[in-house]
Amino acid sequence: MFQFDIVCLGELLIDMFPGEVGKRLEEVRSFYPKPGGAPANVAVAASRLGTKTAFIGKVGEDHFGRYLAQLLKEEGVNTAGLRFNPQVRTTMAIIAQPTIDEAEFVFYRNPGADQTLTVEELDHSILRSSKILHMGTLSLTDEPARSATHEAIRIARGAGALISCDVNFRPALWRDAGQALNEIERVLPEIKLLKVNEKEARLLSGFEHMNPGRVDDLETAAEAILSKGPELAVISLGSAGSYYKAKSGAGQLVEPFEVKSVDSVGCGDAFVAGLLTQIVSGDGKGVGLDAEILPGAVRFANGVGAITSTTKGAIPALPKLAEVEEFLKKHAGDGP
Repeated sequence: MFQFDIVCLGELLIDMFPGEVGKRLEEVRSFYPKPGGAPANVAVAASRLGTKTAFIGKVGEDHFGRYLAQLLKEEGVNTAGLRFNPQVRTTMAIIAQPTIDEAEFVFYRNPGADQTLTVEELDHSILRSSKILHMGTLSLTDEPARSATHEAIRIARGAGALISCDVNFRPALWRDAGQALNEIERVLPEIKLLKVNEKEARLLSGFEHMNPGRVDDLETAAEAILSKGPELAVISLGSAGSYYKAKSGAGQLVEPFEVKSVDSVGCGDAFVAGLLTQIVSGDGKGVGLDAEILPGAVRFANGVGAITSTTKGAIPALPKLAEVEEFLKKHAGDGP
C-alpha cells in the first residue's frame, strides 16, 4: 500500500550563506549559494538515512529551480510532485551568522515560487501512498500555498498517514506574530508530531518564562502544546540536547553529543529527519509513537543533528546512515 516512508511538502529554495561568520547581515560582504528549504532538507536527510522519500512543492522555471530539482533526484528523492512556475522565480534566503548558533534570515519571496503551489497541482497518488507527511509552516503564510497545504494534510490523513510538522518560525514572513499563531494553531489539531525550538515552544505554549534548563518548565510548555492537538511534542534545545513528551507518557530530556560545531543551519531539519526515520515502520503498517522507542529515536535524531553541525551548509552537511551509526557507536556510553 505504502510507496513512500516520508513525503515532505513546502519550500525548496536557495540559501545564500555568508562568506564570514561573526557578522550581522548588513556587515557581511560576500555570500555563496547552497540548496535549502526546511522540508527539502528533511527529504534529502531522510533519503540519506535509508528511507524512501518524496517532495511536493514549487520552484521557478529558472536556473536555480532546475538545479534544485536535479539535486533532489540525485539524492534519491522522488520529484513527481514538484511543480515549476515560469512567472515567478525560485525563492532565495539570504543568511548571516552573527554566531555559530545564531542565524539571521532575509527572504526574497514577494512572491517566491514556493508560495504559488495550488490545490490543483497536488499529486494525490504521492500523498495517499506515504506513511508520514511532513511539513513546515512557511507554506501557511500565503495563498494559494496555504490552501494547498491544508488540502494535502486532508488527503494524507484520509489515507492513514501520520502528519508531522516543524514550526520553523520565521517572523519576517508573517504579517505579525498574531497571524502566525492563528494559522499555526489552526493546523495543530491535524498534527500528530510537532517539533519546535525554544522560542517556538514559548510562542505556542504561552509560557514566556520557560527555562530550557528546567525539566519541569519544559514539561509545562510541552503539555500546553499537546493540549492543542499533537500527540508528541519535541523541543530541540541546540547544544543542550532535546526534550520530548507524548500524551501517552512522561516526558524526557535527551542529552546532547559534544562535537565541534561550525554551522547550526539545517541541524533542526537533520534532527527531524533522524526522528522520522526512526519512528517510521518498515512493516508496511504505517508508523508508531510507542513510548519504548522514543528515547532511542530522539537520541538518534540528536546524533544526526550533531553531525550536521560539524560541516557548513544545510544539504551538503547531512550525513548518511553509516556515518550516523558509526558516530553512535563511538558515543555508546552516552545518553539513554
